[in-house]
Amino acid sequence: MTSSPQPLAASPPVPPAAAARGKELFQQKCSTCHYDTSDAKKIGPGLKGLNKRGTFTVNNNKVTDENLKTWIENGDSLMPPFKDVIDDNQIKDVIAYVRTL
Repeated sequence: MTSSPQPLAASPPVPPAAAARGKELFQQKCSTCHYDTSDAKKIGPGLKGLNKRGTFTVNNNKVTDENLKTWIENGDSLMPPFKDVIDDNQIKDVIAYVRTL
C-alpha cells in the first residue's frame, strides 16, 4: 500500500534526530549551492522558509515531501541528481532538516 504525498504543513512532526542527521548531510552535500539560513540565491535558491512559502521558487510547484524527494534524487537542469550519492534514509533526513528551516 502506498501513501499519497502530503504537504509539508500536514506532515508529522520532524523527529529531532532525523533533522540533526539531515543538517549534517545538508552541510556536506547541499550547502555548496544552497543557503539554509537565508532565502537568498547562492547557486541554487536559499531554502530558509521553504516550508512556509509552500512553493518552489523556480517552478512554483507545491512543496511536499514527495516533490522534495524527487528533486533531490533526480535534480534538474541546474542541480545534479543525488540518488547515487546519498541513500533513501539520508534523503529523508535531509527533507526532515529542510522542513525545519
